[in-house]
Amino acid sequence: MSLEIRRNILIGVTLSIALVLILRLIQLQLLGQEEYGMESRRNSIKTVTIVPARGLMYDRNGVIVVDNKPAYLVSITPSQFDTLQKGEIASLLEIDQQVIDSLLKSAKGTHRFNPVLIKRDVDFKVISYIAENQDRLNGVDFQVEAIRLYPNDFRASHIFGYTKEISPKMLEEQVGDYYKQGDLVGKKGLEKTYEEYLRGEKGYELISVDVKGREMGAYNDGKDDIEPVNGSDLILSLDGELQSYAEKLMAGKRGAIIAVDPRNGEVLCMVSKPDFDLSLFAGSTSAVELNAIVNDPAKPLFNRVTLTTYPPGSTWKMMMGLAGLASGKITTKSTIFCGGSFSLGSYTWQDHGSYGSIPLPKALEVSSNVFFYKLGYNLGIDDFHKYCTMLGFGQKTGIDISEEGQGRLPSREYYNKIFGDGKWPGGVMVNLGIGQGELGVTPVQMVAYTAAIAMNGLYCQPHFVAKIINSNTGEVTIPEFYKRDIDFPDEYWEVVKKGMYLVVNGASGTARGIKNEDYILAGKTGTAQTQGNNHSWFVGFAPFDDPKIAICVLGENAGWGSQFGAPVAAAIMIRYLSNNSVDMFNQNESKITPVIQD
Repeated sequence: MSLEIRRNILIGVTLSIALVLILRLIQLQLLGQEEYGMESRRNSIKTVTIVPARGLMYDRNGVIVVDNKPAYLVSITPSQFDTLQKGEIASLLEIDQQVIDSLLKSAKGTHRFNPVLIKRDVDFKVISYIAENQDRLNGVDFQVEAIRLYPNDFRASHIFGYTKEISPKMLEEQVGDYYKQGDLVGKKGLEKTYEEYLRGEKGYELISVDVKGREMGAYNDGKDDIEPVNGSDLILSLDGELQSYAEKLMAGKRGAIIAVDPRNGEVLCMVSKPDFDLSLFAGSTSAVELNAIVNDPAKPLFNRVTLTTYPPGSTWKMMMGLAGLASGKITTKSTIFCGGSFSLGSYTWQDHGSYGSIPLPKALEVSSNVFFYKLGYNLGIDDFHKYCTMLGFGQKTGIDISEEGQGRLPSREYYNKIFGDGKWPGGVMVNLGIGQGELGVTPVQMVAYTAAIAMNGLYCQPHFVAKIINSNTGEVTIPEFYKRDIDFPDEYWEVVKKGMYLVVNGASGTARGIKNEDYILAGKTGTAQTQGNNHSWFVGFAPFDDPKIAICVLGENAGWGSQFGAPVAAAIMIRYLSNNSVDMFNQNESKITPVIQD
């Protein structure tokens, strides 16, 4: 190859390389200016997240029931932290060094300049030590954050719920990128349901740092900082004084109470016992404390109002009456002979007494089992399932807390699966007629059903939140909850309500011990058979002619419905109607005795 050709090739290669370099320079300087400029800024800016205060919760009377208080958290900036001090920090915060390793490992790439949360709700003495040794403890910082405070003489554990640090799984599954490692998120109760309202919007403080991560001052004089926006406040339908009273009535017991305004479904009080101290979850919960609650055999974390599934006993008899009327098996004037027992094949079911031929209201008053044995048997499973579904059973009510079961409403398909097609025991419908057998309901289903009876078929979704108020703008949001009419003739509702009136006010009523001269109460006792002592049920509403409260009380292993459920329910209804001024339970507890085993 001639010298001239080699020279031309060399010139061509050199020009090609120069052209590539020039094009790359143009790309970096012009086309990629925004992208690479942003990357450069990320490498020279430390972003400090300012967590907003969660929204507060108020009861129906404007009293704060969930508040915030200041607390300290400790963070480490990976790029500044001297790992030789890891043992000292772990000892100071009373955590394992492996915890620090794991948390810092998650900070990658440009995030090494951003602080990583290590522990929250740190004692002030620890914060003082860090502040005094700030020059030596490089990269170890502290901030003030707001954690929950409960300024009440009641707990309402299963209502308010609690927050916890977001899990890796939740981080992966979140829509968007709002949450970061270490963020608190609503885990249970109202905290979870209304998380997007309560959490607010984060703020950000931008700090210039050098290549070694040392802080140089506010970036752009703080002009690009973003102020946090506090969360919105919840105005609840809860009556704090009534909640306190109801919890005291359940002290030392196991069971559930829920009371609603039947006109709109607003929950006035809700108690699940045993419960737990929410303040344990407000800050940093130790493994010992958490394990004690989780492994407690009394199951305090279990919400007995929304998750318990027990047979309702005789509180189910209004349901059977309505199903019998709607299906045409009985009329409002029909009578059924109740001779003290009912036989089917070789088996006989007993009753409390012999009442002769009686109509539906009388059957409810005396809680005749034979009346409902026969009605259940004649009704059949298909009509049973159809009309019970219309009253909300076998499905969730939609109450606005984060956990709820749907109960168990047997159907033809259910029994075919359990026993085989056409192989059911003959007494299946007999037992269902008195609220026993395979049937299971939750107290929240029972109070919604009772409220619908009180309102002649107006079924309202139970709920706690009446208003949501933006704490910054004052804008008010009214959440929407469903209402529906159960299309039965008014005479059906009236004949059932007459029976509930007689239960309390009739001469033979099973709850006549709670009759009150000032307020006309109506209701139904019930007892769920179980191993050991029976479960005590009562559902009711008041005043009879203008219902303002409907209630369900369940006492686990508390005996007959007239023994525990009825007096507790009466006390709460009267307490509410008297503007929390009358303590009927304490005044009359010694006088209230079970009048019948129902």
